This record gives sequence, structure tokens and C-alpha cells, in this order.
Amino acid sequence: MAWLRFVLMSLALWLAIAPASAQAPGKGPHVRIALIAETDHPAPGSEVTLAFASTPEPGWHAYWENPGDAGLPARAEWTLPAGASAGPLRYPVPQRLIIGELMNYVYEGPFAPLVTLKIPADAKAGDPFPVHVKLDYLVCTDQICVPEKAELETRLTIGDGAVPADRRTRFDGWRAALPRPLGAQATYQVDGKTFRLGVPFPAAASVAGEGYFFPLTDGAIEYAAPQRVVRDGDRVVIEAPAKRPAGPIRGVLAFGSLGFTLDATPGIVAPATTSAAGASDWLWTALIAFLGAVLGGLILNVMPCVFPILSLKALSLAKAGDAEGNPRGEALAYTAGVVLTCLALGGALLAVRAGGVAVGWAFQLQDPRVILVLLLLVTAIALNLAGLFEVPAPGFVNRASARGHGGAFMTGALAAFVATPCTGPFMGAALGSALILPRPAALAIFGGLGLGIALPFLLLGFVPALRRRLPRPGAWMETMRRILSVPMFLTALALAWVLGRQAGADGMTIGLGAALLASLGLWWAGRRQARGLSRAWLPALPLFLLALAAVVVVRPAPAGAERPAIAGAEPFSEARLAELRATGRPIFAYFTADWCLTCKVNEKAVIETRAVADAFAKGNVAVLVGDWTNGDPALGRFIEAHNRAGVPLYLWYKPGSGEPEVLPQVLSQSLLADRAAAK
Repeated sequence: MAWLRFVLMSLALWLAIAPASAQAPGKGPHVRIALIAETDHPAPGSEVTLAFASTPEPGWHAYWENPGDAGLPARAEWTLPAGASAGPLRYPVPQRLIIGELMNYVYEGPFAPLVTLKIPADAKAGDPFPVHVKLDYLVCTDQICVPEKAELETRLTIGDGAVPADRRTRFDGWRAALPRPLGAQATYQVDGKTFRLGVPFPAAASVAGEGYFFPLTDGAIEYAAPQRVVRDGDRVVIEAPAKRPAGPIRGVLAFGSLGFTLDATPGIVAPATTSAAGASDWLWTALIAFLGAVLGGLILNVMPCVFPILSLKALSLAKAGDAEGNPRGEALAYTAGVVLTCLALGGALLAVRAGGVAVGWAFQLQDPRVILVLLLLVTAIALNLAGLFEVPAPGFVNRASARGHGGAFMTGALAAFVATPCTGPFMGAALGSALILPRPAALAIFGGLGLGIALPFLLLGFVPALRRRLPRPGAWMETMRRILSVPMFLTALALAWVLGRQAGADGMTIGLGAALLASLGLWWAGRRQARGLSRAWLPALPLFLLALAAVVVVRPAPAGAERPAIAGAEPFSEARLAELRATGRPIFAYFTADWCLTCKVNEKAVIETRAVADAFAKGNVAVLVGDWTNGDPALGRFIEAHNRAGVPLYLWYKPGSGEPEVLPQVLSQSLLADRAAAK
């Protein structure tokens, strides 16, 4: 119906402008717009964000992408260099304005729609990159509407992609105003004349402000009619007078200035069982989630994904038991490394999500370049444990650790970076809540995860009775150190495999070549150390830096369909899930990633076993596999909809049931076989 609105609004404007022009408060433009690029020097093959920084004059307003009962959305016509493309306009959460019983979704103050501009990979450094856009938009007061045009231009130069600090701050603020991708697959139902929308939304998530649903799909609800928004357990229910909804609809669920984009399909939505909107006090919610994160981090110490770095912990614990050492300082330095790394990863995750990208926990391992860096790092650790070379902690690390415990600090940082990608019991729900809690509470939860990981080491450092139970330091430590290099070599092998899965055979070859080059440099440094030469690292350093430079040439492999390991399994998609649920079959949907050790252990020990395969075949169970190795955003949104921040996630859909059963992160063959046999 957008064309009909356009015709009616054009006719209304033609009738209104002539008699009202003398009353218009001055000449336009009545909305000042500036086209601003986040960087003036975008890199070839990169993406750059552009902002339409807009400021309406007092008394005037501009329109959201769905203007409501009246108004028109802005339209952009781009003129770009060959190979470049501009994405759709992304708007902040709008305001509501009722004029003459008509609902308008508008902006009465400064706002900034954002656009992502893709730079062609063959652009040459130093070349000019002009960007021109013609913008048509409508501005109104409560008495008159005026169509306006703006021809905007910015001249960029292909460069290194550097973003000035002041520009980054402005864009961070504009991104924070955009609705976040909730990822929840919502459902709506037309019950008589009532439109009822059910949105999965964790009860633990605290939000402020009155709830309101801004529909992006025209014709779903009566815009000007009041809405009833109710928090009902792990969902939000919105009721409004129905218009003529048909098929999937999209919209923004807003609480004050905080918005969440969502998609909804027709289905059955039960009325809310509670009558009061709102949420529990966020401090109490944050405390529960914090305790869950601490417990989840503690359990991570015995999860398979943490085993490779236990070797480093073992040597540090033995040193902490030395009466001549400083076990408390070691424990504090280690804890600081773990907690600060978890806070850094959590802060980066929140920042990326604030930019409108649906990512989850362990997002850093979805990039093959990060895997390559980890491969080099773990290879170096394995060679160090094997006695090939020694590396003292840098002086600034020692000073920062107060009493020379830089090694413990760096060990803690590595433990957090490698261990946190896995999701254990209690941890999944806690991190899922953190993604929609206020930022201070979310960071506290990430810090709680780090505290849980470091807790055993921290207790050993401060409780002498526990340290006395450890073996006394001695020659056995050198032997143990050599033995414990083996799991680190196995970890390096696993990382090479993950690199091959993400970047193909070429990427794996580059990674192994870089590891070989780094090993040669480390061997050279070790030989010079054994001879007592000063500056032993000087000739070997270029080799290691050259190995690290391989990060520049590693790229993700083209996406291709992988044949699932379990017979009869299919790649996950929400459309296929809906089709299978309609057949009445039980469904087992699991979400995995090649870099998730917990996932791989469950798959090899449980999911892909003959016993489970026979049980699934006998029970006619459909299996859907969601591969999140490279951070598929559609899978990320679906995972978030089930209050999880990462993988593994295991869902069991019983025929005729509503919501799926979320299975534990650690599976057993009997657990799956029992559900397959149940009727």
C-alpha cells in the first residue's frame, strides 16, 4: 500500500502547499543534513559507514522508514564509483506523534540514519573515491508538509581505513541509537479483531521505559490505536487492534530509546498470563546472572575446551606452592589476566552488537586470522614447554604485576582467550542475559565469568592448607613440563584443522608454513640462549614477525555445503524447521562450530555414534545442524532467541509442543535415545 500512501500524500500536499505557503515559517531546508563518513580513507575491499546527520528545525519533524498513518519515507539515489554499493538506510528508534487522530513515526530532534558503503577490492590506494547521493524526503509541522531534496557529497580517498578518534566517538553514539538485532523469531496471531504478537524475551532481561511495537510491515495493526505490552515470563506479548496482516511481518520492539528488531510469522500466540508490564529490578537480575557466570566459569576448568591450558596452570600452581615464592602475588596476577581479558572480550562484543551486528560469545574465533594468531601462539607455548627456548616476561608486564608475576598474568590472559569460547552449564543463560542487560551489569557478568575461571588458582594462592597438598617443587617439574607440551602440540594441530575448515587447504598451508617459520625463529633464539649470547632474540625476531605477517593473506574460504556427519541430517534453516514441525516428526536441532571443543566432544562421543543413529532412525527423528563456525548472523539471531550467547546449543522439538526443550551442554547417549523413544 506504499504506492497508495504516496498518491494520497502527493494530492494532499498539492492542495495544502499553495494556501499555506504564506504561513510557512521561513524557507527550507527545514532539516539540515550532513553526509559524514566514519573514515575519509577507506581500505580496498572494506566497508565504511556513512551517516546522514540530520537536525530538524524547531516545530518540524522528519519521518521513520515506516512513517505511520501519514508521511513518506526518505529515498536515496546514489552515484558511486564502479564496483561500490550502498546498503539500506538504518534508522534509530523513532518517536510517536499523533496529529488529527493519525499516528506519525517521526524524529523531532537530531537523528542520524546510517548506511554501509562497500568499497571494491580492486580500489587502489591514493585514488579519489567520490560519493554522491540525492535524498528526497518529507518534513512537516502539525499544520503543513513540505517535500525537500538534498544533494549531498563527500570525497574520500582510498587508504588504510584509519578512523579519527573524534569521528569514532560520534559514530559509536549514532550506532548505540540503532535498534539491536534481537534475533528472536516472533509469532503473531489475529484473534478476532485483535492482533497479538509474542516475542521471546528472557525474563531476566531488565529494560526501562514503556514498551511499544513499531511495525515496519505496513498493514499489520491500527497505528493510532493504543497498544498493550505485557512482560509474561520469557516473552513479551503485544496486543493492538488488527488491520490486515498477511505473511511474515517485521518491526521494532522498543522500550524507551532502546529498540530490538524482530521478524514474526503467523502462528498461535497465547494471551499473557500476567497483567502488569515491567521487569524485575535489574540489580537483582544482574546479581543472579553474575553468580551464574561465576559458577559457569568455575565449571569451565573441567570442560574439554580448557584442558590445553591446564598445563600452564599446573606449572604456575607448583610455583605458588614454593615457600620462597609469592603465591598470593601469582594468584592475583593470574586472576587479573583472566578477568581483564574477559572484560575486554565482553566489551568488544557489546561494542560490535551496538553497531547492529548480530554476534555472540566467541565471535573472535569466527575469523581465520585470529585462528592463525592462536596457532602461532600455541605452537610457541608448546615449544617453550618442550624446553626449546625461554622467554622472560617483558619489564612493563612485570612492573604492572607489582612483584614480577608477568608470566602468571599472561597465562591468565591466554587461559581466558582460549577457554571462554566454550559454553558450559549455567554460563549460557548468564551470558545470554548479559547481551540485553544494561552495559554496567553486562560487564559485571563478563567479569564474573573470569572470576569463576580463576577461582581455583585464586583459592590455592590464598589458602596455605590447599597449597600444602600440592607436590613440592623439584626436578619433577621439568619432566612434567616436557610431558605437558604434548597437549599443547595437539591443540596446535586442532587449530590447524580449524584453520583448514575456515580458510580451506590454502589457508591451512599458509598457517602451517607460518608455524614452521616461527618455529625456526624460536629454535634459533633457543640455540643462542643455550650458548649464553646476549640479545638472543635479535636475529630470530624477523622470522617470527614474518610468520605473523601471514595474517594478511589468510581469507575465509567460499561458503560451501558440507555433508553432515550424522546420516540423514540437514543444514539448519528456520524455513526447514517450520516444514519439519508441520509433519509432526520429533526434531533434534544442534548448533556447533569447528572451534568449539565441547561441541566436537559431544558430536564424536554422543551425536555421531551408532547407538544414537539407530535410536533416531527408529524414532523417525529429523536432525538439523547449524554450523556457526564462521559466525552466520541468521544462526546467531536464532541462538540468541533461545537465551544463549554461543555454542553448543541443543534443542529437542517434541511433536505437538510449543517451545523446544533446551538440552544440557554436555550430552549423553541415553539422554538422546530416551527422547527418541518417547511418544
